Amino acid sequence: MYIVESYSIAVILTVITMLCWGSWANTQKLAAKTWRFELFYWDYVLGIVLLSLILGHSLGSTGAQGMGFADSLHQADWSSTSSALAGGVIFNLANILIVAAIAIAGMSVAFPVGIGIALVLGVIINYIASPQGDALLLFGGVSLVGLAIVIDALAYRKKAAQAKKVPAKGIILSVIGGVLMALFYRFVASSMATNPVSPEAGKLTPYAAVFIFSIGVLISNFLINTILMRRPVEGGPVTYSQYFKGTLKEHLTGISGGMIWCIGMSLSILAANKAGFAISYGLGQGATLIAALWGVFIWKEFKNSPKWVNTLLTMMFLLFVAGLSLIILAGS
Repeated sequence: MYIVESYSIAVILTVITMLCWGSWANTQKLAAKTWRFELFYWDYVLGIVLLSLILGHSLGSTGAQGMGFADSLHQADWSSTSSALAGGVIFNLANILIVAAIAIAGMSVAFPVGIGIALVLGVIINYIASPQGDALLLFGGVSLVGLAIVIDALAYRKKAAQAKKVPAKGIILSVIGGVLMALFYRFVASSMATNPVSPEAGKLTPYAAVFIFSIGVLISNFLINTILMRRPVEGGPVTYSQYFKGTLKEHLTGISGGMIWCIGMSLSILAANKAGFAISYGLGQGATLIAALWGVFIWKEFKNSPKWVNTLLTMMFLLFVAGLSLIILAGS
């Protein structure tokens, strides 16, 4: 299987992760014109499973080093398998809760609370479990990225210019979603062999871990998304018959979104071999920067905004670049 053998390659992969995690939501934005999120999400999950299989049978099954994808699945013990499955269930719940929080409380509240908690707590958890890199540089970089997320949210709030009270339900969902999002990566990491070249018996290769993670997402979706379809946070209930009436374009859009996200997840897990799980996860969560770039330059979300809003955006971009640079230096 393909194994990352240098820190510089690992950094490149985490940057691609950042691009993927910050870009997949564009597919949902495109689909939202005709397709409910709950229906889109089924295809998104299928895309995650499909891409994990493609990578497993390609990069995960070629080369002389390590253990092949199929062999890794066959020899995995229940402890490793259940850990990767749990990671998928936790991620799925976290993802849907944060989306629901955005619908209730708005981007300016849900995003900094949910993603901010996920970033800071996730890096702390992964660093404690597997300390790798300069802690001062790592957490200094994480602090700057966290501040950038807050400023980004402030710019969204000022743009909206709405002085309405934020529902407590939205904040609670953001907090729960953020904590769960911080936890899922550690469960997947715990299922993996510490040495991919000579993996321990019962442990998973990165490719097998991501595949089992995706199965956890899929299985849990039958409960989590079914509940969301029947009791949506916005709009009326939707049914499975509506899903099967979707056009090929609508289904492919959702599948593409899931595949884009899973490319990021797979590369992040692969990069962790050299970068460490804390750095790999922290850089990946810099996806907020990419999402903001899409919003500003492609979707024109800040068009005709006051000059001082543009000043906030400039500060946000500079803090992001500085923070991500420190995180990269932490592992060099």
